[in-house]
Amino acid sequence: MRFKDKVCLVTGGTSGIGRAVCVRLGAEGGRVVVLGRDVADGKETVGIITKAGGEAVFMACDLAKPRAIESTVKKVVAKYERVDVLINDAAMMTYDPLVDLPLDKWDLLMQVNLRALAQLTQLCLPHMPKGSSIVAISSVHAHQTTANVVPYATSKGAMEAFVRGMSRELDLRQTRINAIAPGAVDTPMLWSNPNVKSGAETIDKATVGQPEELAAAIAFMASDEASFIHGTTLAVDGGRLAQL
Repeated sequence: MRFKDKVCLVTGGTSGIGRAVCVRLGAEGGRVVVLGRDVADGKETVGIITKAGGEAVFMACDLAKPRAIESTVKKVVAKYERVDVLINDAAMMTYDPLVDLPLDKWDLLMQVNLRALAQLTQLCLPHMPKGSSIVAISSVHAHQTTANVVPYATSKGAMEAFVRGMSRELDLRQTRINAIAPGAVDTPMLWSNPNVKSGAETIDKATVGQPEELAAAIAFMASDEASFIHGTTLAVDGGRLAQL
């Protein structure tokens, strides 16, 4: 019960890693706020948590819209008066060579993957009490990547730079910030990737992680057990980055 009565705000909580994180935090006593665009999927996540005896609410929020983010954080603060844990999981990918990529798609991806993290951090920080935590979900693509996903890899590299920089602005004993870099994880995003479908990006199914395995690592980084971990990225990738 590491998150008993803590208000845990999770973006991308409607599926994949985000849903697994919501379920994990709810099972450990967290008061989970599930953010996402799909109402039906959001309610499904809430149902999983509440059926197991946890507490959760869904708030629809399109991270591509800064005003929606601002409005949602105001609702969270009005309801709970604080945010103890912020998990930034929601992300999107593009699969075009940069020379063929419309810049509006670049801008949209950066808004969802990167600017939303900055805005959520900015808005939540004044309401985060001592011992609170921010965890940003990065990717192994921030370190090693493939062709045709340059915007995604760029956003994740910048996310890790954001985490390092913000750790210099935040008091370790007040609010910690860290990142998790997943490898291949059994989620819709992985299997819908055209590079994976075509074989351009090779995936060894034996080393594909489960969302629950990522949720365990994310919960640890968000908990008081990680009280001396600040401004770093933990790779949770089944050893993928260790391969030549």
